[in-house]
Amino acid sequence: MAKRRKVNNLLGLHIMALLSIRPQHPYEVAAQLRAFGKDQDIKIQWGSLYTVVQNLEKHGFIEATETVRAGRRPERTVYRITEAGRQEMTDWMRDLVGTPEPDYPRLQAALSVLGVLPPDEVADLLEQRLRILALETDRMRQELRTVAHEVPRLFLIEAEFRIAIREAEVAWVTGLLRELRDGTMAGIAAWRRIHETGEVPPDLSEFMTET
Repeated sequence: MAKRRKVNNLLGLHIMALLSIRPQHPYEVAAQLRAFGKDQDIKIQWGSLYTVVQNLEKHGFIEATETVRAGRRPERTVYRITEAGRQEMTDWMRDLVGTPEPDYPRLQAALSVLGVLPPDEVADLLEQRLRILALETDRMRQELRTVAHEVPRLFLIEAEFRIAIREAEVAWVTGLLRELRDGTMAGIAAWRRIHETGEVPPDLSEFMTET
């Protein structure tokens, strides 16, 4: 089971990772996160970046080293990671890499109540989803191929993972769609009757009540 963190926002982990390379001010950190496309790896609320920085400082994971000013720009505080921050960062990383955690994809939530739509409409929607996935995955593969010869693989493995997840989803959705289209999915006849008659068969009603 994953540990409860004093700063649990994954943005905090990425901030510490960047500060472990060199001291920076939050504006530089935000610029690097955008440049490296980290908003594809974690959900970033950019407006909360300074709050996360403050929380990291509050718990002793980073500390201010100096305040700098460039030209007429506002003063900016430069932060560096502390020894406690390095320990927290590495412990957090070991936890994330080694310990699986529950994930709640939006598709999974929809699949859990899929019966509210008729099977033929679900099949049409899944075909639409597959078309979108194909376009997005092709784009991701092309982007990866473009930089693969210039960037060490260590810095591309998260992109490989995103593609692998998409490919797994495509394979699973394709199989489900095939069963819907050829009518071999168990219970599809009863599912279709529910939407044709507006009545839930007694056996399914009992099951739905129990679950």
